[in-house]
Amino acid sequence: MSDATPKSVYGPGDWHGEPARDLGAPGRFPFTRGPYPTMYTERLWTMRQYAGFGTAEETNTRFHHLLAAGQSGLSTAFDLPTQMGLDSDHPLAEGEVGRVGVAIDTVDDLALLFRGIPLDQVSTSMTINATAAILLAMYVVVGEEQGVAPEKLSGTIQNDILKEYIARGTYIFPPAPSLRLIGDIFRYVADGGMNINPISISGYHMREAGATAAQEIAFTLANGLEYVRVGVAAGLPVDSFGPRLSFFFAAHNNLFEEAAKFRAARRLWARLVQGQFGADDKTARLRFHTQTGGVTLQAQQPLNNVVRVTVQALSAVLGGTQSLHTNGYDEALALPTAEAATLALRTQQILGYESGVAEVIDPLGGSYFVEALTDRIEAEALALIEEVDALGGAAAAVEQGHFQEAIARSAWAAQQRQEAGAQVVVGVNRFTDAEPPPVIAMPNFAELADRQRARLAAVRAARNAARVESALASVREAARKPEPLMPAIVDAVRSRATLGEISDVLRSVWGSYRPAR
Repeated sequence: MSDATPKSVYGPGDWHGEPARDLGAPGRFPFTRGPYPTMYTERLWTMRQYAGFGTAEETNTRFHHLLAAGQSGLSTAFDLPTQMGLDSDHPLAEGEVGRVGVAIDTVDDLALLFRGIPLDQVSTSMTINATAAILLAMYVVVGEEQGVAPEKLSGTIQNDILKEYIARGTYIFPPAPSLRLIGDIFRYVADGGMNINPISISGYHMREAGATAAQEIAFTLANGLEYVRVGVAAGLPVDSFGPRLSFFFAAHNNLFEEAAKFRAARRLWARLVQGQFGADDKTARLRFHTQTGGVTLQAQQPLNNVVRVTVQALSAVLGGTQSLHTNGYDEALALPTAEAATLALRTQQILGYESGVAEVIDPLGGSYFVEALTDRIEAEALALIEEVDALGGAAAAVEQGHFQEAIARSAWAAQQRQEAGAQVVVGVNRFTDAEPPPVIAMPNFAELADRQRARLAAVRAARNAARVESALASVREAARKPEPLMPAIVDAVRSRATLGEISDVLRSVWGSYRPAR
C-alpha cells in the first residue's frame, strides 16, 4: 500500500459506512458506485490511446493505425515547444521539435494531423495546458474548414494550469492571467453549446511526481474547486459549466487501493461541490479519464510492463473510469512502437470483451476491504483539502509551495522504500537478471524538424501579413482589457497567425511566470 499497510482480513467491523448514504445506486448521488446508472453494461469506456510524435504526418498515420485497430477516441500529445508557446523555428525549440509529441505551429498543421478523420464522428482529447486556448481555437477552425460546426465537435482539452505550477512545469504566464484565460474558455464553450470538456483537472502528473493516492485526489479536487471559483467569478452559473468539468487520474499497481481511490474521488467531489456551491447532480457527477502509470514502467525486463499495465487498467475499470489510456510496454525506453501501442489497446479490448468485468456495475461494492479503503482515502483526502482551504485555496497554496513540498516528501519516502527493498519492484530490486534493456530505433528528429520548419515558412510566405497583424493586435487589445479573449484568438488562428506569435502577444501583456522558490 502506498499510504498504509492493510490488515490481512477485513469483516463487518471494518466498515462503518451507511449503504444508503455512502453507496447509493450507480448514477445517483454521491456516485460512489459510478456516475451513470448502466455504466459498462450498455457501453464500454472510451479506449483513448495517447499518440503524438514528430510531425503531423507521422502522428496522423499512427491515429489511423489505432482507429483501424478498434480505438474509440483520439488523444494527442504535443511536443515541448508547442506546450511552451514557441514556434518550431524559435531558437529555444532547437533539439525539441517533435521529440515528446507532435509539433503544431499553425492551424494547417492541426488540419494535417486530422486528415481523413471526420471530427464530427471522433472524440479528441488534447494534452495541452498553457496554450490550450490556441489549440482549442485551431480545433474549432479545422472543424469549420471540414464543414463541422463547433457544437458538433467533441472531446477534451487538458487546460489545467495549476498542476503545471505544481508538478510539470510547462507554464508560460503568471497564475492570475492564466486563470482568467481558463475562465474565458469556460465561457466560450458554454456560450457556444459545445460538446467539449473545457478542462481535464489532472492528478496524473502529481501522482507521477510522487504523490500518494490520497494526495492525488485531494490536490486534484482542491484544484477543481479553484477552477469552479474562477468560473463563478467570471459570472457563470456553476451549473452552466460544471457538468463539462472532467478529471484525469493515474492508475498505479495496487489494484484495490487504486479502485477505492476512484470511488472515493467521485463521492468526495459530489459532496464538496454541492456543499460549497449548491451545484446540481450533473455538476456533482465526477467523470474521469485514466492513464496507467508511466512512472511505474521499468526499462529492465520491459515485457513485465505488460502485466503492470493490465493490473492498472483493471483497477481503473473496477473504479468506474469513463475513458482509459494504457501505456506501451516499451515507453520506459522510447516513444512507444506501433507494436507496443497496439498491444496496449488489445489489453483494454480483452478486459472489455473477454474478462467479464464489464457485465456487473461496481463489482467491488460492498467488499469490507474496498469500502474501508474508500472511506480511509476519502477521509485523508478531505483533511488535505481542508489544509489547502486554510491557506486560501489552491492558487494561494501553489504560490506558497505547499503542494510541491508535500509531493516531494512523499516521493522521497517512496524512493527510500524502494532502495531499502521494502517496496519490491520486480526486475529492478528483486528477481533481477543481467540482460541489458533492448535498444529501440529512434526517428531522425533533425530531419523531422527541418520538414516542420519548412512547412511553417511556407505558411508564413503565403498568408496575408496585414490580416495577421490586425488579428494579433486584436488579441493584444483583448488581453489588456477584461473582455473575452477566445473570439480574438480564433480570428488570429483563421488568419494563419502561428501559435508562437499568439503566445508572444500574450507574453508581451502578461509577462512570464518565474516561481518564487
